[in-house]
Amino acid sequence: MALLLPRITVFSSRGVGLMDRVLIILAWIVGVLIVIAFGKALLLPLKVILKLVINGIIGGIVILLINLVGGPLGFKISLNLISALIAGILGLPGVILLVIFKYLL
Repeated sequence: MALLLPRITVFSSRGVGLMDRVLIILAWIVGVLIVIAFGKALLLPLKVILKLVINGIIGGIVILLINLVGGPLGFKISLNLISALIAGILGLPGVILLVIFKYLL
């Protein structure tokens, strides 16, 4: 006993109809827009993290320069992750804040 299944054709002998073409193009457009949206959503946190890392490195370099100049004068700021990030995120005001903390503590 043979099982009879309906025949499903992907393309008919007449070709793809106009409505099918419109739906295919619309699906491509929606797919591209979704890929772009996910790309932008993932790129924003990456930019923030990259900026934080670069600013932390620049903050560390500024603290090293302060230690090179202030070392012979007896003034040093300890270089660690927190002080580099404070100087990196806040920039020059962060370095001034670290100098004030050094004098206060």
